[in-house]
Amino acid sequence: MKSKTTIAALISSLTLAALTTAVAAQEKPAAVEPAKTVVLVHGAFADGSSWSKVIPLLEKAGLKVVAVQNSLDSLDGDVLAANRAINDAQGPVVLVGHSWAGAVISDAGVNDKVKSLVYVAAYAPDDGQSVYDSAKPYPQMPGLASFVKDADGYLKVSDAGVARFFAPDLSPSEQKLIAATQGALNSKALSQPVPHAAWHKVPSFAVVAANDLIISPQQQRDQAKRMHATSVEVPSSHVAMLAYPKTVADLIIKAAK
Repeated sequence: MKSKTTIAALISSLTLAALTTAVAAQEKPAAVEPAKTVVLVHGAFADGSSWSKVIPLLEKAGLKVVAVQNSLDSLDGDVLAANRAINDAQGPVVLVGHSWAGAVISDAGVNDKVKSLVYVAAYAPDDGQSVYDSAKPYPQMPGLASFVKDADGYLKVSDAGVARFFAPDLSPSEQKLIAATQGALNSKALSQPVPHAAWHKVPSFAVVAANDLIISPQQQRDQAKRMHATSVEVPSSHVAMLAYPKTVADLIIKAAK
């Protein structure tokens, strides 16, 4: 009888241990696969070459990098371009946006392949917000006065504005290159709302440009706090990825892990 009791107790103990292990396995979150591809989305008045200093650093870290070329005609159009790059990418994706592209990645980031978002001196609208809406609570930045609108409603930055407001901490030769290669943004895009902001569900990171004269640095800080983002602040102009490429690359690499 004692032997049977001991065997029964042993079976009960083993069964309980098995159940405990099974429950623990169910409760333990699945390991997140590190990102393999970084998709870089440029802002207004720019093109994919604005990431030229960051790309080599990311590739050196073993990441595949794709720089999207936006039409800058509409939010929907730029989101489609980002999604094409995401869908073609190898493995999980870190989606990175500068400036205007913060709105783009907030929308495109709902793609299941996107595992983290990185905002670089960028807007981060909430659900139903446009870029204009997100900036309303903040004083108008001085650099906006350097925007020039053509007859079709497209915006560019004047050459003087690039040097004084947009990229004052870059060399004169770099400023001239930015002015010459900039893309024109359809001003209507700035009032187009983001339907569902991905940062509510996707882990987010942010580079705050403390000397930005285009997007309020305080707006950038407030957005990072609202998103519960891992953030770094640099004493940079609006083009933080050109003025502080290593800091930007390091944060993207951290997001990829």
